[in-house]
Amino acid sequence: MKFTINVVERWGQMRGVLDRFEDDDQAVILIEEVQKALVIPKNELPKESKQGTWFLIEEKNEQYNIISIDHETTKKQQEKSDRLMEKLRAKSNGSKFKRN
Repeated sequence: MKFTINVVERWGQMRGVLDRFEDDDQAVILIEEVQKALVIPKNELPKESKQGTWFLIEEKNEQYNIISIDHETTKKQQEKSDRLMEKLRAKSNGSKFKRN
């Protein structure tokens, strides 16, 4: 799945998306603008975070910090994903394989 990251109109800020959790205690955030994956402890995420949550991220001296959840982008991307899934389900004629 490809993620689109837009640079925010402020100094050194960008967006990233929570892609996945690894080893139950690490979160992987993709920051496409700089082609980086930020891996942080899960307990450092904002409380409402879940897979697909978008964040405003600040970069200073090659250190990346989550500023806040980007609720607007999270909502827009979820709606886009939901529409695509609806289209796929509408086109589906079921499985071509028969059950015994």
